[in-house]
Amino acid sequence: MFYVLPFPGIDPVALAVGPLVIRWYALAYLAGLLLGIRYAMAMAKRNPGPPQPADYDDFLVWAVLGVVLGGRTGYVLFYQFDLYLSDPTEIFKLWHGGMSFHGGFLGVVLAGILFSRARGFSPLAFGDLIACCAPIGLFFGRIANFINGELYGRVSDAYFTMVFPRGGPLPRHPSQLYEAALEGLVLGLTLHVLWRMPGVRGKPGTLLGAFFIGYGLARSIVELFREPDAQLGFLIGGFTMGQLLSLPMIAIGAGLILYARRTAQTAP
Repeated sequence: MFYVLPFPGIDPVALAVGPLVIRWYALAYLAGLLLGIRYAMAMAKRNPGPPQPADYDDFLVWAVLGVVLGGRTGYVLFYQFDLYLSDPTEIFKLWHGGMSFHGGFLGVVLAGILFSRARGFSPLAFGDLIACCAPIGLFFGRIANFINGELYGRVSDAYFTMVFPRGGPLPRHPSQLYEAALEGLVLGLTLHVLWRMPGVRGKPGTLLGAFFIGYGLARSIVELFREPDAQLGFLIGGFTMGQLLSLPMIAIGAGLILYARRTAQTAP
């Protein structure tokens, strides 16, 4: 026996005043960025040296550009390249949707490296706290995906399923909620616990590496329940694009942690 939960049917438009339309998806990005930066600033207060809270406050504009430009570029290259190649003007129509987390995260990483170099402090130390606040944005983003009824799960007869308006009449996994839980709550709590350990905070790059590994594992697990992108389907070896993009993240994360340990051991 299993239960098919009703889809809540929340209007994707949070507020509409005349021609001004504000969607939950936009508010999710805004909440993730603002709350994330504030969280990083609070953690930075316990740093004996740079980067300091003001640095993270100044980074907000850089983060916005990194998320938007990186997320859009990643989606164009990894998910809909043929479509955008045939009509390049679609690339600039962000209101039609289409953002890649992997691309957005790489955009923020690049912005963080440039920002750190400009300020003269360690990109790894800066990136550690940025990684800690990233799950906040992931949580709100996945909730927005759920409200939009997009990126739903595979057809299933599991105990709790849901019929999505865009997914046909069959019950499916509410995979957006799985992602919000794993990529947002679980990963965020794990990184917070690690950050509270002095031995971890003293090895710049460890938290960033832990985020790479944690997100890669969480995304790979949820992809087992999530419907593959219609235009791509299953790829090499039955993997999805999300899983293939997560594999190098896990490898890079492991490399960062090893580098952080060796650097700390050789430091005078």
